Amino acid sequence: MIRIKRTLLVFTAIVLVLPSFLVTAASNDEAEISYKDEVVYATLSATGEQQEIYVVNNFDIKEEGTVFDYGTYTSLKNLTDLSEMEQNNNVVQFSAPKGKFYYQGNMNEQPLPWDISLSYTLDGEKINPDELLGSEGHVEIQIETSANEQVNSVFHKNYLLQISLTLDPAIYSNIEAPDGTIANAGKNKQITFTVMPEKEGKFSVAANVVDFELKGIDISAVPSSMSIDSPDMDEMTGDIESLTDAIAEINNGVGDLEQGVSELNDGVLGLRNGSAQYKNGISELSGSSSELVHASKSIDEALVTMSNSLSKNAEQMDFSQLTELQEGLTQLAKGLNQTADGLDLLKENYATAYSALDKAITAIPDHEISEEQIKALYNIIETEDTANKKVVDQLIETYSAARTAKGTYSSVKEGFDAVDPTLTEVSGSIRKVGTNLTSMATELSSSLENMNVSESFTQLQEGLATLSANYKQFHSGLIDYTGGVGQLANSYHDLHAGTAELSGGTSELEDGVGELYNGTAKLKDSTSDLPEQMEEEIDRMIADFENNDFEPVSFVSSNNNEKINTVQFVIKTESIEKEEQATTEEQPVEEKGFWDRLFDLFR
Repeated sequence: MIRIKRTLLVFTAIVLVLPSFLVTAASNDEAEISYKDEVVYATLSATGEQQEIYVVNNFDIKEEGTVFDYGTYTSLKNLTDLSEMEQNNNVVQFSAPKGKFYYQGNMNEQPLPWDISLSYTLDGEKINPDELLGSEGHVEIQIETSANEQVNSVFHKNYLLQISLTLDPAIYSNIEAPDGTIANAGKNKQITFTVMPEKEGKFSVAANVVDFELKGIDISAVPSSMSIDSPDMDEMTGDIESLTDAIAEINNGVGDLEQGVSELNDGVLGLRNGSAQYKNGISELSGSSSELVHASKSIDEALVTMSNSLSKNAEQMDFSQLTELQEGLTQLAKGLNQTADGLDLLKENYATAYSALDKAITAIPDHEISEEQIKALYNIIETEDTANKKVVDQLIETYSAARTAKGTYSSVKEGFDAVDPTLTEVSGSIRKVGTNLTSMATELSSSLENMNVSESFTQLQEGLATLSANYKQFHSGLIDYTGGVGQLANSYHDLHAGTAELSGGTSELEDGVGELYNGTAKLKDSTSDLPEQMEEEIDRMIADFENNDFEPVSFVSSNNNEKINTVQFVIKTESIEKEEQATTEEQPVEEKGFWDRLFDLFR
């Protein structure tokens, strides 16, 4: 009976153990693979030098058969069953049943897609990591990543690096990580940095430490693919549309300004031309004043001489000279009338020029532009837009000149208003004297024909005396008038110079506003579809982050391995820690029986 029981036990043990040794007969047919995943494990030294690298290959076998995989491995390990694996000329061959199949391939000479370097400083001095253990002070850890040009760039361009450090608060305090995220991980602090695809990373962690230790830094790399919901653009595009509408309004306003400045420039140009004519006329009048005063003085002296001569006895008078006096009075009256005509023409030209001047100056707007408005106008213009900034400078300069010219005109307008009535009064006075002289000459001629010398002589003597006395008053007024004309001529030179400067300024202003209008028109055209451009740019940026069109490639053999589902990298640096001294107590060794030894084979 005991023998039967033992036989059953052995049979049962064999039945239980046998499946572990039996391997499904390898089919000569190639296996059908759904996909393959690769997880690349690598260890680095504390400064970033690569130490060990291996890949765990995970196959999803749809139909069992022979699998051919490619890679430059130094050794292989079957992680699924005990079946043998063959490698020949970088081709790995094995038989796999349906389902998941794992194997590990070591490839210590294969470089990673990233160059990773770490450096350390203690209290500002660079230090080797093996000298840091147990140190105390202010420690800074520098981590840098960049593309490894020796490896397929597809990983650097499409993979996201995540770097994590775990720090014990009992060792580290006052932790600073400017570009990292600090989070609690149990009792520890976890510092995480992220490196975007195609970017280089440069990070630092600083802290005060006691009895320095550092666990290995974890670095993972996965394809950058994230789902991003498109933001609600309605409010933003509404604001942008308001901006484009405002720019269009500014452009329309600048267009109106350009037209107004053009009209102002035309008016100021007409003012300048009229002012030039008036300046020439008043200058000629001022130049002829000395001749007019000299002639009036000669008349005054002649009248005095005649009055004195008539005071003598009639017997001693030569009345033949009266005819000459009559002719002289006629010529003098004619000259005074011509002078009055000239003054009337001057008055007419002055009125025309003054009217043009008044209209042009009045047309200058009374707008007062504050410093805040000027600053706001400068803010609209981009800093690099030197051309438009120069135009605005010219606008402000011309605005100041126009305000100055208008103020100057207001202060001297009273003098201009007095010129027209003065010319009218002087012209009338001269014309009245001329008329009187003409009448005197006519009466003298008539008197000479029917004159009773004895009776008329006394009347003539009294008339000439009265004329001589009155003419002195006229001559004095004439001197005052010519002095005023000279002063007006001298003053008007400065006013005309200001008018000419104003004309030049408005001309530059017209050119500048034209350039500004062209600039605002271009700005309007370039921003008219700004909301659509913004939406397109945001869609493009989201597409860059989503990276949905990325197709994974094999790390170990990108040209041969197909149906790659995912490739991930798990990298860890060497820890800087104290070695733990294991204390083990010797346990008495029990001697095992046959069945124990048999079952140990399968445990």
